[in-house]
Amino acid sequence: MLRVHDVVVMHNSNKLALRLLPCDTFVRVALAGQEVAALEVEIVQQLSATASPVAALEPRVEPRNYERDGFTLTFWTYYESAAPDLAAPGEFADALHRLHMGMQSVDLATPHFLDRVAEAERLVAHREETPTLAETDRHLLLNTLEDARERIRSRSAAEQLLHGEPHPGNLLSTDAGLLFIDFETCCRGPIEFDVAHVPIEVIAHYPDIDHVLLAECRRLALAMVAAWRWDVRDDFPNGLQHGRDILAVLRQGPPWPVLGALPSE
Repeated sequence: MLRVHDVVVMHNSNKLALRLLPCDTFVRVALAGQEVAALEVEIVQQLSATASPVAALEPRVEPRNYERDGFTLTFWTYYESAAPDLAAPGEFADALHRLHMGMQSVDLATPHFLDRVAEAERLVAHREETPTLAETDRHLLLNTLEDARERIRSRSAAEQLLHGEPHPGNLLSTDAGLLFIDFETCCRGPIEFDVAHVPIEVIAHYPDIDHVLLAECRRLALAMVAAWRWDVRDDFPNGLQHGRDILAVLRQGPPWPVLGALPSE
């Protein structure tokens, strides 16, 4: 039983993140029916058994998703943390590499990263779901998604379980070291798709990267996120401006920046 007298909103976007006090527990809240919550809990349980750098579930409650009043709740350990020190890119790269090594032992059915690409394409193709997207920009996104997808396929790279979005916003700097959070985007694909989300300084420290494939994954990630920003249901803060910034980058052409380096982030 967790004693709760106060709730602090930590983050409110597509999902709600809360800190419960005085029990000091972190809770993520989503609309019920999103099976990804249960998958995220199972993935973290398996990764914790490999000593992977992941934030732990709350040990005082049963590790599962809880449903109440149309919402799904998952309970996590609360960490006093700071943003990761990007002046130490080797630590970031080492943590990501150890996460990938641990993920090789996870035995769960997860989506393929191209399933996420297909969802982005569907959003852009259906005007009623992205009604404010200009037609020229719609064509730009569809062409970019298709071209990057096919170029990535042509590399025939080895694939494994990935975090999906291991950017600095999903990494905590804690007394226990760097820990990854937010595994709802886990998917299978080439390592380069994950590395495409990390700062440029980190990439030089990650071993055995196909840099041609990495560039295409970075372009693909930009186009996917742009598609989500134009979704009528998107709650990302300042989302439309973020989408416009990405479209400007795609029009300009390579070299492709990391998402976190864009002005509105």
